Amino acid sequence: MSDAPPSSRRLLLVAAAALIDSSGRVLITQRPQHKQLGGLWEFPGGKVEPGEAPEQALIRELKEELDLTVEHDALDPFAFASHAYPDFHLLMPLYVATRWSGEMKLEPNSAQAAKWVTPAALRDHEMPPADVVLVDRLIERSAA
Repeated sequence: MSDAPPSSRRLLLVAAAALIDSSGRVLITQRPQHKQLGGLWEFPGGKVEPGEAPEQALIRELKEELDLTVEHDALDPFAFASHAYPDFHLLMPLYVATRWSGEMKLEPNSAQAAKWVTPAALRDHEMPPADVVLVDRLIERSAA
C-alpha cells in the first residue's frame, strides 16, 4: 500500500490503434486545431464509452473517424500508456492491426490530416505525451 494521496483526476480510458500497412508504415492522424492538444499527431482511436469494451470502442471510432472497418480478430493487443495530464489520467491500450477494409475518409471534427510514416519517422512528429511513450515500442517491433 502506498502513502500517496489518491489522485483527484478522473480516469479517462481511450483505445488506440497502430494501423500498419504492408510496407510497415504506421497511420497517424493530426488532431483538429480547435481541440485540446490540437495540431499534434496521434494514433487513431477514441474514448471508451460506459459498458463498452476497448476493442468495441476502437472498431467504432475507426469507422466514425476514418470510415475504415476493422474486425475484432484483427486487433492485436500490443502495449499501453498511462499518463497524468493536468485534468485527467489517461489509460490507453494500443492495438496493432494489419487488416482492415474501406477507403479512408477523414471526419474533419476528429482529424484534420492523416499520413503513413515509418516507425522511426514517428519521432519526427509532435505527439501527445501518452502517444510518445508507445513510439519506442513500435520501433522495436519493426526492428524485430
